Amino acid sequence: MGRLDGKVAIITGAGSGQGAEEARMFAREGAKVVATDIQADKVKAVAEEITSNGGEAISFTHDVTKEEEWDMVVRETVDRFGKLDILINNAGIGGAEGFGLIDTIDLNSWNKFMTVNATSNFLGIKAVVPAMRENGKGSIVNISSMAGIVGGAAGVHYTASKGATRLLTKGAAVELGPDNIRVNSIHPGFINTPMTSVVLDDAEMKAGALLNIPLGIVGEPEDVAYLALFLASDESRFVTGAEHLIDGGQTAR
Repeated sequence: MGRLDGKVAIITGAGSGQGAEEARMFAREGAKVVATDIQADKVKAVAEEITSNGGEAISFTHDVTKEEEWDMVVRETVDRFGKLDILINNAGIGGAEGFGLIDTIDLNSWNKFMTVNATSNFLGIKAVVPAMRENGKGSIVNISSMAGIVGGAAGVHYTASKGATRLLTKGAAVELGPDNIRVNSIHPGFINTPMTSVVLDDAEMKAGALLNIPLGIVGEPEDVAYLALFLASDESRFVTGAEHLIDGGQTAR
């Protein structure tokens, strides 16, 4: 018996990295997965892989900054599967674009990061709430970053967007608690994904990063997926409004 048997989950940014691993893991645990990403070919391939392995998944090309596209994804999900239990707001941007000194970051970059990393999560929550209320319960997980917990130089646009996600999560959890809709955030540190390759593919930069991680390793996408799985499942029925760090102890320093 799977930990998500009978549940229906929308996972954004599921074309690669953490989102793809979450989609695969959720399907293995019995969920019907709606995988979305702006990368059409990649997210289609993930859904087809899940199906070929005996799971159930569909995919949509989805720009998470567009309210009308959110409405489409939720409508199609409920039409296909009859309900909606889980939303994983995984889509986001970072990488090399996420670095820059504060006096060199232009307004367009600031707005882009806030829109993709924070506003999109608001749009997702707004879109799924009616279906979750109809369902009588739901779990929403917003993927933030350890940068949403602690400050750091050379990337305030990224940090601010992830911090906004942290407090969006708390506000939504308080508001939606009476509807039995739980909202939590996950704050990864260095995870081995395409987004962190700008650091991890450089031997010197990676060595410097590892010095700040008490466990002395970087995380893998499945590490985040397991935490998302717990928060999506009924095992975490009394957990809401909480931020969950998964950073090898880096922010404990």
